[in-house]
Amino acid sequence: MTQPPPPPPNQPPQQGGFGPPEDQQPQPQQPAPPAQPPQQSPAAGPDLTKPQQPAPPPGYGYPQAPQAPQAPQPPQPAPGYGYPQQPQPAQPPAGYGYPGQQPNPYAQQQPYPQQQPYPQQPAPYGAQPGYGYPGQPTVPMQPQAGQPGGGKQGRTQLMIIVAAVVAIALIVGGGIFYAKSSGGDGRKDTASSSGGGTGGGGSDKGGSGGTTSGGKEKVPSDTASKVLFQVPMPAVTDTVATPGSWLTAKAYVKTGVAEVVGYDPDKGTKLWTVKLPGPVCQASRHTTSDDRTAIVYEPAMPTKAKPSHGCSQLAAIDLDAGRKLWTKSVKSGDQPIGLDNVTVSGTTVAVGSTSGGAAFDIADGKALWLPKPDDTCYDAGYGGGPKLVALRKCGQYGQRQLHVQTLDPKSGKVISDYKMSEGIEYAAIVSTDPLVVAADVGDSAGDGSGISDFFSVDNRTGKLRAHISAPGDKYAARCDGITRIEFCTSLAVGNDRLYVPTEEHDGSGQYSQTNEVVAFDLATGRQTGQRADAGDGFQIYPLRMDGGNVIAYKRPPFNKGGQIVSIDGGSFKQTKLLENPDTEAVRDAETAMSPDYAEIRYSQGHLYMSAVFAHKSTSSFGKEYLALALGTSG
Repeated sequence: MTQPPPPPPNQPPQQGGFGPPEDQQPQPQQPAPPAQPPQQSPAAGPDLTKPQQPAPPPGYGYPQAPQAPQAPQPPQPAPGYGYPQQPQPAQPPAGYGYPGQQPNPYAQQQPYPQQQPYPQQPAPYGAQPGYGYPGQPTVPMQPQAGQPGGGKQGRTQLMIIVAAVVAIALIVGGGIFYAKSSGGDGRKDTASSSGGGTGGGGSDKGGSGGTTSGGKEKVPSDTASKVLFQVPMPAVTDTVATPGSWLTAKAYVKTGVAEVVGYDPDKGTKLWTVKLPGPVCQASRHTTSDDRTAIVYEPAMPTKAKPSHGCSQLAAIDLDAGRKLWTKSVKSGDQPIGLDNVTVSGTTVAVGSTSGGAAFDIADGKALWLPKPDDTCYDAGYGGGPKLVALRKCGQYGQRQLHVQTLDPKSGKVISDYKMSEGIEYAAIVSTDPLVVAADVGDSAGDGSGISDFFSVDNRTGKLRAHISAPGDKYAARCDGITRIEFCTSLAVGNDRLYVPTEEHDGSGQYSQTNEVVAFDLATGRQTGQRADAGDGFQIYPLRMDGGNVIAYKRPPFNKGGQIVSIDGGSFKQTKLLENPDTEAVRDAETAMSPDYAEIRYSQGHLYMSAVFAHKSTSSFGKEYLALALGTSG
């Protein structure tokens, strides 16, 4: 659960395909001026809303034509997402954060002399296949002999290659993610996002037409989903960031190439478009009670001569009206500062950077506070939602002192201050109420997730409530505390508990993998003994809380569709809310959206999955989508 080191120069990361992310990753490409996104309906390309002919299973895990009465050998898999394969000989594209190449487009460029570049890491979490990157296959994969599903070692090796790409400031949901619900009552989701699978295991039951105990999510009378619409991958000449997606009672909202677009949540027709001069760099996971949020973006599109114009522009967006409320920049002297992250708490928009933090009123853009030129410490970033929490950094690298401060969102006054142990360089805010912080202490996680330990803190006093050890070889949540202070996926916080998935391990079936969700008590730091099994061949990942219940995504095996389940906060009994089609075309589109990076939103029988990058497709295996929407009829 840490940030893996960047790949060596001139060596592309391994590329993967179907299933849990365990293998090779395609190399992200240097952003360049994108072609104008095509004006077409969301269902352009292969229309997944039409019935698909299911493909027969390809003999998963069995010999494909034994010629003699010898021990059967598993067939060699086609290149794919999740199983070992030979690395591609092609040289990686220049730039985009790889050592020895052109500058990272999200590293600060002139004229931002005070903004330090991001750490020497590859591009944001986008080098993952299927989030809109080359290399997404459409055929179910099979593990190589002697490597059932990749196992923990395969996943760890992959994460060490991949997690370096998580450093740049950009999803789901999300990610994973604190989005507004589309349940019709305007309520908010209250925890973070990610995804996983179930299918035969646990106490999974079908729909009854009622609601889950302790939550507001209704159980459809028929949990079988169908494709509602898909948003095609925009036509671009190179990789362009597209982080950010939200769900309101009126619209599903997704960033595109230098734009934010609102879609009808059932039909996928465009309701409105907010055009921007450059790509979106960061997007708040939170919204106000009246569906307003904030984004950070570049003032112009990248070019070959200037691959980055700096992420200096801050804007507030009305997600229901479909309009930009205002645009601001934060300056050091007369130079704009590159902004690393953005969040919303109440009616306050807060942004962090290595030059300090700033905050604005979301209604009119009035500055609430700005960086202090003579400040020896700086607000590197903020966590939003129910409370506003700053991650303040003091001291030099290697002797860093991190302060976790709960603030008054209107004045910036410090309410409480928790000092982390000296030497912890990076941390991430998992939740602001209850306050939970994650860190990779001593770079000990070892798997690229950014987490070795969680810290439960009292918001009022700033005192440590509990310390939770979460070794990277045992737990599968992820955080990027390097620049995106609030970017954590595959976990949820509620009931004064922390819910995290375990790492994948061998299932009961041949070559199958599975995992569980477990709970930690935030008062004691100990496990509660509760466990929700994914089911053989599935992997389960918490998305958010629904009252006292945990909403989780179950990532499927090669021959089934994914599921959304509600885990009862008391009994941990699972109730199935949605199950996706198992046709090949839908499976390929779904499994392209890995819970580690894709933004995943679920509410009232509607599931939305989206990529955080648009790219020039080089895949010959199938159609790639910027977003995919599925829903039940009940």
